[in-house]
Amino acid sequence: MKIGNHADKCLSFVSCQISPEAKQWQPHTKSPPTVTISRQTGTGAMAIAEELAVFLQASQPKPCHWTVFDKNLVAQVLADHKLPMEVAKYMPEDRVSAIQDAVEELLGLHPPTKELLQLSSDTIMHLAHLGHVILIGHAANVITRDMKNAFHVRLVAPLDMRVAQVMERNQLDSKTAAEFIRKSDLGRKRFLKDHFHADIDDVLQYDLVINTARLPQREVALLIGEAVVYWAKRL
Repeated sequence: MKIGNHADKCLSFVSCQISPEAKQWQPHTKSPPTVTISRQTGTGAMAIAEELAVFLQASQPKPCHWTVFDKNLVAQVLADHKLPMEVAKYMPEDRVSAIQDAVEELLGLHPPTKELLQLSSDTIMHLAHLGHVILIGHAANVITRDMKNAFHVRLVAPLDMRVAQVMERNQLDSKTAAEFIRKSDLGRKRFLKDHFHADIDDVLQYDLVINTARLPQREVALLIGEAVVYWAKRL
């Protein structure tokens, strides 16, 4: 996992949030809106999130730009809690093998999983409270479910479309892409079930569920953006 560029984005966002300009622009104590995105593998979540950030920033310009946290969420956890970079590889949300994780923890290869999850949850809650963030995966929708300023999205699509996306993005053949999707989706499902007792496919967890096969990615982002803008006005 490449942390450098992601860490730079984290630093830029946090630095802006504590700047005098940001405090002057947002003098009240109400938390600005936050968006969480849960996704099936191969639904184009990152591209959609980036388009969404541009739309939301343009809808109401503000000193601290809307920022997407995906891989850079791990970088933020490391920075917040002064953890070594080596810990990053033990923090993906789609790890499948609980046995491997338990053995590695027993051998002292990484901090206890519960401790890492707590640190990650603390960072997610902090970012969500700051607002103007789009949090992809990492159980962000479950962790922030009681926060009134969090809007939750789920992206889904038929398997054949997702296989095609992963083939193009990762330069894989169809069989390898399908297996990659199977393992990733299974890992995320088990991650939520084992650690948060939640079902990732429970649609009642989300404010909006979109089949990304039905619209171009930009249109999906605009659809989410319009919903968020309307919802945020009612906060």
